[in-house]
Amino acid sequence: MTSATDQTPTNATGEVLPGGAVADDFTLTWTGLEPDDEGLREALTSTGNGYFCTRGAAEWEDTDAPKHYAGTYAHGAYNRETTILGGRPVLNEDLVNLPNWLVLKLRIEGEEAIRLDNVDVLDYRHSYDIRTATVSREFRFRDRAGRETTLRSRRFVSMAHSHQAAMEWTITAENWSGRIGIVSAIDGRVDNTMVARYRDLEGRHLDPVTPRTFGPEIIALKVRTRQSNLYVSEAARTRVYRGRGRGWEKVEPVRTLHQMNDYIQQVLDLDLTEGETVRVEKIVSFFTSHDNAITETLTAAGRHVERYPDFAGCFAEHVDAWDEYWDVADLEVPREPRIELLLRFHMAHVLQVCSRHTARHDAGVPARGLNGEAYRGHVFWDELYVYPFLNYRVPEITRGLLMYRYRRLAEARAAAALEGYRGAMFPWQSGSDGTEETQVVHLNPLSGQWDPDHSHNQRHVNAAIFYNVWQYYQATDDLEFLRDYGAELMLEIARFWASIAHKNPNTGRYEIHGVMGPDEFHERYPGSETGGLRNNAYTNVMVAWICATAPKVLALLPKSRRRALRSRLGITDDEITRWSEMCTSMTVPTHRDDDGHLVITQFEGYEQLGELDWDGYRARHKNIQRMDRILKAEGDDPDHYKLAKQADAVMLFFLFGEDELREIFSRLGYDAIADDADLARRTIAYYDRRTSHGSTLSLVAHAAVLAGIDPESSWERFLVAVESDIGDVQGGTTKEGIHMGVMSGTLDLLQRAYLGAGARDGVLTFDPRLTLRLDGLALSLVFQGTTLRVSVNGGSLTVAVQSEGFSHPVRIGLGGEVRELGAGQEWTVSLDSDGRIASTSAAPAAVPVPDTAQTSATSGHDHEGNGA
Repeated sequence: MTSATDQTPTNATGEVLPGGAVADDFTLTWTGLEPDDEGLREALTSTGNGYFCTRGAAEWEDTDAPKHYAGTYAHGAYNRETTILGGRPVLNEDLVNLPNWLVLKLRIEGEEAIRLDNVDVLDYRHSYDIRTATVSREFRFRDRAGRETTLRSRRFVSMAHSHQAAMEWTITAENWSGRIGIVSAIDGRVDNTMVARYRDLEGRHLDPVTPRTFGPEIIALKVRTRQSNLYVSEAARTRVYRGRGRGWEKVEPVRTLHQMNDYIQQVLDLDLTEGETVRVEKIVSFFTSHDNAITETLTAAGRHVERYPDFAGCFAEHVDAWDEYWDVADLEVPREPRIELLLRFHMAHVLQVCSRHTARHDAGVPARGLNGEAYRGHVFWDELYVYPFLNYRVPEITRGLLMYRYRRLAEARAAAALEGYRGAMFPWQSGSDGTEETQVVHLNPLSGQWDPDHSHNQRHVNAAIFYNVWQYYQATDDLEFLRDYGAELMLEIARFWASIAHKNPNTGRYEIHGVMGPDEFHERYPGSETGGLRNNAYTNVMVAWICATAPKVLALLPKSRRRALRSRLGITDDEITRWSEMCTSMTVPTHRDDDGHLVITQFEGYEQLGELDWDGYRARHKNIQRMDRILKAEGDDPDHYKLAKQADAVMLFFLFGEDELREIFSRLGYDAIADDADLARRTIAYYDRRTSHGSTLSLVAHAAVLAGIDPESSWERFLVAVESDIGDVQGGTTKEGIHMGVMSGTLDLLQRAYLGAGARDGVLTFDPRLTLRLDGLALSLVFQGTTLRVSVNGGSLTVAVQSEGFSHPVRIGLGGEVRELGAGQEWTVSLDSDGRIASTSAAPAAVPVPDTAQTSATSGHDHEGNGA
């Protein structure tokens, strides 16, 4: 693959994207100032490396939420505080906004520092290079004295070195000469104040420890979180260069130091002549007390930043590191350059939150990345949408992230025991230690009221964790992980479900009560004082599948490990027998739709709820995605109606293929469901009419399940999902943090829904459901350690095994046939007019081909971007 610094125009150049960004050679550029959009642009242009991430705020602006917010966040950097609301203590844990290392300001002739609101802005461009996750600005202004100046800025958080970040300014005096001062600071006077609905809650999380200098060029600051006692240190080395001929010459400005307990700055003074350009470099190191191989954070920060090369050297290493990711993760969608660009944009953000650096830390997947403070930086079930992309590109990242759950297994066991259950009960919202972080009250921004929150009853997060471990194993064949960690996780989750379920003596079937499904709008039955619902179909079917899979997990283990694990966990033969009973006799509620046909019921009693006047609400409200808030603000309650925030029962068709669901329902004895070829279509249509899609995850799920049923509708939803963050379709949520699930979910749509890729029983099978728009689609996948190149071209699908990255022959399934392919072999099948496999017989068995994937992957665009 060619270097990320190469620039080859594509058809996406010059296209205006949602939110006003213009695509230009795989750089997104916003021109002009739009104060109301600044928060969104800052979130979209965040720069990170999987260890820490900083929002794309302008360095010279003071934090003034929501207009400017220079947040920096690191995996695992949580802190708890208590707020008294209405006389009741409310405890919340936040991913902490850490000291602001961005501060770099320009003063001319000793006057106040330049800001966007105290000068005439002559030209302003804010850009984001999605190939290298680099944010740039060009700011040309006239100050009150009539001096015209151009300031160019670019910065990145290093993908090569997890503790490193760098910033570069070039300043040109266009029509004046005089003395300038460069203010370079680290500011620990920061709180968590980004999200308006949280501002009544305590947002102070940092206590000062000490500032320090390391020689004349380096300033440093150390702080500590108030409750969790996490030490955080940042050090910054600032240098100035003058343009001399074709190069730059380092100069030594006059330096003045000012420091407080929670703030330290240098002012670098020097003279600038008309037409001259100076360059400023600020190189930063970032450490926390969670890091390995350090004695103390402040010393580590100062020592490392002293050793870092100059900006150009740091950037070159950063580019090389990104090139390595693009080699395995890039994709081509040549007939849809706009989609191709946005998918790469998504990919960059996913990898900035979940990289190989992440795998070396104790990190989960915050639902809103490390780009903002929405959901308080908590880990939900969104990882269910993130792992499929990682499993088939950089599975070592998934492995590291799954360890986040394993390390919190003891807390999940304790939570289950406290409720009288066995096994492990993971929280709906997880943070530092795995205790339940879901709030007990939730602010409705439409009504201004704090309402009770029962969402901790979404026990289906436990099913998602089990599913995630199994899918990782299917993609990687990592028996070592399953043996040492994964099996224990899965078995303890199976035990939890076996203990929460009970057998109905009248039906002889197992039931689960007191839970919520993914829908989230329904917390309880109308008039009930207690939260939770009976027999959520998604939950029950997932549990039936879990109970059938758990014995397979045991069987995969070496005999000694199986015996030891059963002994240590106390898994009896009676428990395994109960799993066998549950996988054959779980309750799956069904009812008849308006035409009298069978559909899966979201939860017991759903069909008895009232119908909502959807047309009326659409006429009265610009956006009805959050119908729960609208109804509650009107004194009504979503529990009264047949509605859903997002895919719930529909999730079954998202996570399982037709054959898998048929097996599950047949095993359960629901032959009428298993043999109903039209069940999926009817069930999906039934809930689609009653879903507000208040979560962008719902767009991903519905696009996937409609791929083989209604390709045009699937594609429309895919387009909305692809553009949902950059266009902020939910009207203000993206500025509070990107949506990790939808960004990675759009990539999953390509591989799992449209290519139909899925691993099961050691075979990677493709069941494509492609639209004509995907002709030319090409991407790489890693299956069980072997690299494949998958492409669609001219009515055919080709799977080629690469010689580079070859581990062992792999089994591939196409059109009902399975073949083993070795290094340099490919298999091509014809596709019919609907994009489905037409036949396999015409294709040669296994033809050796040149290993050209690294060239063809970049033809026409030279590794330009980072998708979703």
